[in-house]
Amino acid sequence: MRHIRVIGVGAGDPGLLTVEAVKALRSVEVFLVLDKGETTAELTAARQAILERYLDTYRIALIADPPRDRTAANYEGAVEAWRDARSMAVEHALRTEVGEKGTAGLLVWGDPALYDGTITMLDTIVARGQVPLKYDVLPGISSVQLLAARHRITLTRTAGAVQITTGRRVAAGHHDEDTDVVVMLDAHLACERFRGQGADLYWGAYLGTADEVLIAGPLDEILPHVTEKRARLREAKGWIMDTYLVRRGGSKPPV
Repeated sequence: MRHIRVIGVGAGDPGLLTVEAVKALRSVEVFLVLDKGETTAELTAARQAILERYLDTYRIALIADPPRDRTAANYEGAVEAWRDARSMAVEHALRTEVGEKGTAGLLVWGDPALYDGTITMLDTIVARGQVPLKYDVLPGISSVQLLAARHRITLTRTAGAVQITTGRRVAAGHHDEDTDVVVMLDAHLACERFRGQGADLYWGAYLGTADEVLIAGPLDEILPHVTEKRARLREAKGWIMDTYLVRRGGSKPPV
């Protein structure tokens, strides 16, 4: 039976891998990498940098990442179709690149258990039953953890709670009214909804990489600056990865 190790590799810096993750890297025969082409070539290069840091030799099998329809009216259906296509591509790679008793690795940004479709994709492959497969999951340092650490804050406050959600849900008003909110996968800075509420914003882009950018302050004051900065970064690099915390009535002045 083939074995896949789903390895959380942090947010880009090879130094953010756990000891457990490094040990797992050394047990892998081939790393399956979903490749989005030139747009995210930096991400593929970052994976290679991680492997070169910890391994003397390694083998990578690139898998063309299926295109995703981001304009579909049925968002959930489009995501499900994309994940199905991904699972078929990975299943094909398992047949052609991994022996029947071989071990493959999937390097996942941050923590595989937080806002990533890898586990769902593998469950789909297992359910189809065409390729006998087992897998394990190794946690990583997520952008959410890095965001708090870089800003020198805690995600939760005494007797408080934090909600982790997506920009799409915030934009639709699907967020808790009385808790702080960590927002990921936000294409349009939906935190605009929190204007006029006395909230603080802790924002970070490309966390854990050499291009890391941090901005914090009263949301009403800094949001225009964050919006402008984010647009310039996205234009320069062709992509953006950012995360932010909206804190209502913040107890610590942003620095």
